[in-house]
Amino acid sequence: MYKPVTPLLAADTLIELIDLPERPFVLIERANPPYGWAIPGGFVDVGETLEHAAIREAKEEICLDVSLIALLGMYSAPTRDPRNHTVTAVYIAEAKGLPSAADDAKNCGVFTFDTLPELLAFDHAQVLKDYQYYRQTGMVPPLRG
Repeated sequence: MYKPVTPLLAADTLIELIDLPERPFVLIERANPPYGWAIPGGFVDVGETLEHAAIREAKEEICLDVSLIALLGMYSAPTRDPRNHTVTAVYIAEAKGLPSAADDAKNCGVFTFDTLPELLAFDHAQVLKDYQYYRQTGMVPPLRG
């Protein structure tokens, strides 16, 4: 049976720490290329929903249980991941407690829009701009062509 060749599928989660002032969010420092700071996430396993993958990856990478609250958007530019054409669903979630780096996260940190690290991986600078729009307006960003 013919199987089409398609992009890889991932799920990322912007995690707001609701028990801290200003609801800061968590980023991980990647232990593997491409290096830089990134939104916690990873590839969807066969038989797994996007939502389950987002929750699982958050637990594996930063050791927090999260509750998904919204889908920020789908990011599908063929060049967004230098390793492969990868499409990701980016969720917004809430969690309590402090993150701890695990799995393929070299480090993790708690950030606000004023304290972002300089080197962001993938297209996460754009994703964080979209997230800032969401935080300011309560609406997901407009679709891009």
